Amino acid sequence: MDLRAATAEDVDAVRSVARESLVASYGHAVDEGLLDEAVEEWYDAGDLGDDITDDDAVFPVALVDGVVVGFAESYVVGRRERVGEIDWLHVHPDHRGSGIGSALLERVESALRSADVDRIEARVLADNEAGTEFYEREGYELAGERGVDIGGESFAELEYRKQIGRLTGISEATYETEDGETVHVAFDESDRGSQAPFYVAYADPDHERRYGYLCGECEGTDIAIDTMDRMECRDCGNRRKPARWDAAY
Repeated sequence: MDLRAATAEDVDAVRSVARESLVASYGHAVDEGLLDEAVEEWYDAGDLGDDITDDDAVFPVALVDGVVVGFAESYVVGRRERVGEIDWLHVHPDHRGSGIGSALLERVESALRSADVDRIEARVLADNEAGTEFYEREGYELAGERGVDIGGESFAELEYRKQIGRLTGISEATYETEDGETVHVAFDESDRGSQAPFYVAYADPDHERRYGYLCGECEGTDIAIDTMDRMECRDCGNRRKPARWDAAY
């Protein structure tokens, strides 16, 4: 098995690995038609090409006999503290159990440590038992759970974290919306946007009642979300791609 940085020539192979991995992980819980739709949404060939050439992305691929059988993608999110987010980590089902997932994760973690992140985060649907076991085995701790809507159905999504350094930033703050409502923003809960992160906002200081999101670019709260969890700020155009179900096989 060899690891190297992904290139534009790997796009089709990455899309194929993603589909086979999703079917293996979620075929028992999600309709295959929805899985195909997810591949087209999340692994659009043009978007993948842009991601691979993005200087801020860590995008290794794993090869066996010259064929791509796994890949990972991560970013450093510029929050009030530095957080490494693992977007994807997929291994073709024919090659699982051979250490490829661990090797990809080690490559990603090394790059994120070099970028001086305070912690690394990954999200996995609870139905992906192999994914949850993978992160727990690799030293990640369960940090929370939230519901996500996929194709009109609600699924439980788990967030895993690994602490790397000491947090030094501001973890939360209070904002007033244009409607005069007070929201409590958690800077340690966010999703990567095209221009800046989207931070989770709560209606109460104990963070029990979810309000929505705060745009890190313009600090607005008028955020539109569609059925695939694609997110866009109506004020400045900051956007997030459709939600991905898991960061690991």
